[in-house]
Amino acid sequence: MTLDRRYVLGALFGLLTLAAALLIADVLATVFFAVTVAYLLFPLREELTRRGLSPWGASFVSTVTAVAAVVLLASPLAFVVVRRLDAIIAFLASLPPTVSLDLYGFSTTVSLTDTRALVVAFGRRLARASALAAPVLSLKLTVFVMVVFALLSRTADTHRAMIAIVPHGYRDVARALNRRTRSTLFAIYVLQAATAAGTFVVALVLFFLLGYPYFLTLAVLSAILQFLPVVGPSLLVGLLAVAHLAVGDPTQAALVFVLGGLFVAWLPDIVIRPRLARETADLPGSLYFVGFVGGLLTLGTVGIIAGPLAIALVVEMGRILSSELNRVPVAED
Repeated sequence: MTLDRRYVLGALFGLLTLAAALLIADVLATVFFAVTVAYLLFPLREELTRRGLSPWGASFVSTVTAVAAVVLLASPLAFVVVRRLDAIIAFLASLPPTVSLDLYGFSTTVSLTDTRALVVAFGRRLARASALAAPVLSLKLTVFVMVVFALLSRTADTHRAMIAIVPHGYRDVARALNRRTRSTLFAIYVLQAATAAGTFVVALVLFFLLGYPYFLTLAVLSAILQFLPVVGPSLLVGLLAVAHLAVGDPTQAALVFVLGGLFVAWLPDIVIRPRLARETADLPGSLYFVGFVGGLLTLGTVGIIAGPLAIALVVEMGRILSSELNRVPVAED
């Protein structure tokens, strides 16, 4: 019994892909990121083509859009690292080793020594790594641009090659996984970015009105923390409140804790997320958190995307399997 030629070629394709992944391990995360971005940009590319642009022109505009979005999202983080990281480290280093809290007759002492030392050391390592990584980042950005443009300009060929190795009886499964992948990537990229942008605007106004000298830095940190599931900007709000208590300013601590928790940590999630919710993956927050943390610890930065995506595909495959097992057979005449 001979094997179908398609499956042999598919197996060879898989083996060669694995070998290539091992050889380009240093840029594999960049390639994965570019593939997911290109996947999400396919509808934009198709829409531009329908509006009269050539396939090459539509691919070029979509790639420029992706690069602009990446630069726009990375610029605030670069600003914090380059301009404000030293000030943040100095502030953390100036915190007392212990903080005494006295509220309504309840007194306790919180030790900040280990946490302070850990955060300061991490900040210094981050500053050194950022200074050394600039040339590497420029090369990885070049790889990102080339991969995104190549995938977008060869959309039909890529789709035809991938779907050809799927047996006809299973192409409905491939289409379902395709829909789940796109909705999950939308949730990870578009929804999170929109929520982070809203958080930045609200935090910028609030921290300015509360009189913080580095209100722009705090707004950037709030937006970045919005990508951290469950905890989010409330982590920063809590640290600011503790810092004010440490220097004996309970009024400012209460203000930033209440107003920051309400407008920075809570309001963007309530206002922005529901408006985009119908476009996102139907993935429970607990599973998203598991995918986020597990992917981050296992794969590093790329795991932030790969982890939730893998969990979402498992959930979708479970739904398909459950539907298949519970399908009621059609009665024969």
